Amino acid sequence: MLLHLRQVLTPDEVEQARAVLQDAAWGDGRVTAGVQSAQMKNNEQLPQDSAAARLLQQLVLDGLNRHAVFFSAALPKRIFPPLFNRYGGAANAFGNHVDNAVRYVPGTQGERVRTDISCTLFLSEPDTYDGGELCVEDTFGTQSVKLPAGDLVLYPGTSVHRVEPVTRGHRLASFFWVESMVRSDEQRRLLFDMDTHLMRLRTSAGETDAAVIGLTGTYHNLLRLWADV
Repeated sequence: MLLHLRQVLTPDEVEQARAVLQDAAWGDGRVTAGVQSAQMKNNEQLPQDSAAARLLQQLVLDGLNRHAVFFSAALPKRIFPPLFNRYGGAANAFGNHVDNAVRYVPGTQGERVRTDISCTLFLSEPDTYDGGELCVEDTFGTQSVKLPAGDLVLYPGTSVHRVEPVTRGHRLASFFWVESMVRSDEQRRLLFDMDTHLMRLRTSAGETDAAVIGLTGTYHNLLRLWADV
């Protein structure tokens, strides 16, 4: 499932993030790449242990926590601390690659996150740079994604994907991974579709309608069957 989530960050939060990143000390993006990915990766990245990164991580996590659609779609068990990158100038692209299946969380005693879902949160408005599309290849075909600042795309971590060269301006973004309570992308999609229709049914029929109660029970029983918490 590839899904566009709107306004994960407010315009004020996007401006705050860009102000922090404008004065940030950027490093080589290959520091978090695997052996194969490092050969394809040419961008800049905010050091994970920097004060700027810690400030912006909390900003992003707060946005995710209040976004009901994110929870419904991702059913997060663990979220890897958000990272931040910049594309432009000589460091402007990331070729085809697949994300590592497991990420070790820095600063912990070996805590691991399985990368079921990959996420990119755009921080630059699309008219401020040329190129920089996130291209995702999966069973749904190849999708080219370039979203407004504050919007997020989530897609299966199993997908081959790339960032096209940025030929004008700079592309700022946050990226991270989610280990879902429901490992299967197909099962997550079914649960998300059911939850979406249930929310519409609640609006038209009310919370105490017999069909709403019955389908809510079915949703939670499926989640109980498939979830690993």
